[in-house]
Amino acid sequence: MNSGQQYGTGDSSFQAAGGELGIFQLVNDFFDRMQSDERFSTIWHMHPDDKDMSRDKLARFLCGWLGGPRLYNEKYGAIGIPRVHAHLAIETAERDQWLTCMSESVAEQAFADDFKTYLMEQLFVPAEAVRRRVAMSKESVE
Repeated sequence: MNSGQQYGTGDSSFQAAGGELGIFQLVNDFFDRMQSDERFSTIWHMHPDDKDMSRDKLARFLCGWLGGPRLYNEKYGAIGIPRVHAHLAIETAERDQWLTCMSESVAEQAFADDFKTYLMEQLFVPAEAVRRRVAMSKESVE
């Protein structure tokens, strides 16, 4: 189903995701899936023990990243996605675990089908940037 919506301008993506409530629901579904599905155990264990904070950080980041209020910045300050993940051993397998878990979580949301596709295409960009940053860091050490 194509909603005819142009995503990525203004707060269109934020609205397509259901605003704050929709994004927090997506993030909760994502973390619940990550916790309960053994396929995602590697990335689950990469998160700090306080998963509530991780949930909050991701949801707040996504709100601003999708063109809504900059809730992450208001609470936690500025963020550089690759930089804050640089301490983790994120390679292709971990990137793909994250993307699969997120894709399955996005699929369950009441988002328009074209927005689901758009969102996953957009989420690949920072996920790959994190993987690439880690790979470059390993290369410079070797």
